[in-house]
Amino acid sequence: MTDLALGGIHHMTAFCGDAQENIDFYAGLLGLRLVKWTVNFDDPNAYHFYYGDAIGTPGTLLTFFPYPNGHHGRPGNGQVTTTALSISRDSLNYWQDRLKEFKIGNVRDGFDFEAPDGLRLRLAVDDAMKPFSSRERSSVQVNFGIGGIKSVTLDEADLEPTATFLVKKLGFYKTAENGEMHSFEVGDGGSGNRLHLRIRPDGMSSRGGRGSTHHVAFQVSGEAELLNWREKLVAEDVEVTPVLDRDYFKSIYFREPGGVLFELATNEPGFSVDEPVESLGSSLQLPEQFEGYRDKIVRTLPALIIPALRK
Repeated sequence: MTDLALGGIHHMTAFCGDAQENIDFYAGLLGLRLVKWTVNFDDPNAYHFYYGDAIGTPGTLLTFFPYPNGHHGRPGNGQVTTTALSISRDSLNYWQDRLKEFKIGNVRDGFDFEAPDGLRLRLAVDDAMKPFSSRERSSVQVNFGIGGIKSVTLDEADLEPTATFLVKKLGFYKTAENGEMHSFEVGDGGSGNRLHLRIRPDGMSSRGGRGSTHHVAFQVSGEAELLNWREKLVAEDVEVTPVLDRDYFKSIYFREPGGVLFELATNEPGFSVDEPVESLGSSLQLPEQFEGYRDKIVRTLPALIIPALRK
């Protein structure tokens, strides 16, 4: 088996409540493109939204499962508690004004804030931000758009088990320590390759639900490498799923010692496998196994207005 290396964050997935509110916030206020509008592979009675740059580049993706009648989650130990999104330094004033304009509550230090269901987000200056693919008809000024996921923060009760897992099993390396915060990077490091552990020995345990994260995914180059990763993890006594086909990537899931669900996901085939790039996110796409139930699924799911499609 050749040496294996992760390629940074692929996406972050969370639960939310109202589907339309979620679209209006992420595609509207934050200006991300809804690159895929589909359903939960494990529950076709729930939507699955993918937001990112114009083509859904891995590393720019935030994805959500809306459950309008679901209970509220609780951030805490064993969960991704903050997702930092990259912005350029010259967009600071723009984003500060925009958050005020849309009356976003619980804003801390200007750029730490909560999404409508309470999901914790951060807009973080990133001087090494990669150029992003332009999002047509976005209400956000194009040169001030969000560049992707800069980092994620995990809350943990104990440093050592998770730190050892990251370094010994996944190839991360520690880069900084500041009080309760411990920073790790993978691959070439920098934006999109960074993970923080916030150690809170007396912190409350997390609870899944609206406004909480489900998992964080990291990139692998292709299916062969994914299979090698699975073989490696199994050999090291990590409980890991079989390879799952998610249509737009293939992946495996496992938990790190503190309880956070990790996914390794391939970068291919991407989001243009079932609709052209110019039409991404413009209509409901169903996994093949659910296509025969389209009429029933559409009747069950709430109707949506997509901001990018508004005249």
